Amino acid sequence: MNRGFLATYFDGIGVKTLSEVDSNPNRSNQHEIGITRPMRSFMGEANFTFPASFLWLGGEQESVTEFGEATYYDSRANNPDRAAEWRLYYPTNPVTEMMSAGDTLFLTLRPDRSLLFIVVPKESTVESQMLWLFDIPEQQRLEFVVRKYASDEVGELDFVIRYLLDEIGIEYEDPTANDLDTIIDRFGLSFPKTKVFSDLARSTLPEVNALDNPDAALIAWLSHEEAMFRRLEKRIVSTRIQDGFLVDEEADVDSFIKFSLSVQNRRKSRMGHSLENHISAVFDAHDVNYSSQVRTEKGKRPDYIFPGKNEYFDQNFAVENLTMLAAKSSCKDRWSQVLPEANRIKQKHLLTLEPAITESTTQSMKQSSLQLIVPRAIQTSYTRSQQEWIWSLQDFLSLVIDRQSS
Repeated sequence: MNRGFLATYFDGIGVKTLSEVDSNPNRSNQHEIGITRPMRSFMGEANFTFPASFLWLGGEQESVTEFGEATYYDSRANNPDRAAEWRLYYPTNPVTEMMSAGDTLFLTLRPDRSLLFIVVPKESTVESQMLWLFDIPEQQRLEFVVRKYASDEVGELDFVIRYLLDEIGIEYEDPTANDLDTIIDRFGLSFPKTKVFSDLARSTLPEVNALDNPDAALIAWLSHEEAMFRRLEKRIVSTRIQDGFLVDEEADVDSFIKFSLSVQNRRKSRMGHSLENHISAVFDAHDVNYSSQVRTEKGKRPDYIFPGKNEYFDQNFAVENLTMLAAKSSCKDRWSQVLPEANRIKQKHLLTLEPAITESTTQSMKQSSLQLIVPRAIQTSYTRSQQEWIWSLQDFLSLVIDRQSS
């Protein structure tokens, strides 16, 4: 897949497996990482102190961000008879304290001459996602694998890319953002209920038809609603910041932190509700019978039961005609939570927007009788062998429609 769009956000990247010397100050004189010649092609050959964002990405909801600096210098500058040896010195901070030998480092230079220092656990889903995003071969080395992004390349900033950029804290610029103002003006400076926003997203995309292509429709609706939400969010947050966080002319830190957390939490929770709203719209378009959020055994609530609640609790209803579906915008390590839902149904189904889940994880899903469903546009982030097993939303619809007809 073309990665030309990344030139808007990155000049280049180096990816390596961290060694003991890289990550453990007890094994070297200080926190330093050697910079290879290919990396110097975009980092330059002049001593420089970069503003840096340090980011640790682990499992579900596990991330740590720290802002600081990193110093780039030639350690042999005082030895002109020896070849230059460029290094990057990084300070001790919560991110660097968490990393260890074997973790993967993604070191990127952004167009504003700032660094993004991302550390992820080896063989994790987030590592798989970052490798796919930056178009890096999956072989791991102790020496940097380098990718430079050219501004004359072309490429599309699709749903998957925006999802992953958001994971690493990069706000994408929507070129059509101004066009959304006429749609969201009615909300002023307040957020409507998610269902209202979802309904509006679908009604303002009349050309999208879930009967023609349910996978494409789902992604189109989600993308449009996300763009609307971010535009309205920008208005609301900008106004709140301009109002300031002062009490009796002193900074109200607690109010600022509370507001910041509310922004982050709204983003996370809204996507899950949005996904369910649009999935339901797809089922409705296809006249599929279902019940949502049915309380089953031990208080579990599967997102969808087909053909419905009454059939599930009717012991005379054929089990082979029952189906359950869980919907998670991101699942990471949470997929196993689906297994105890709806005990009458052995084969579980899980729809997610999560790109590039590791092969070991999808193999565990398969062994646990959990069928993964991923919209077709997102399946490109998976390996070929995974794509042969993963279902599309259309595949799942075919199953429930067939069972409904019988």
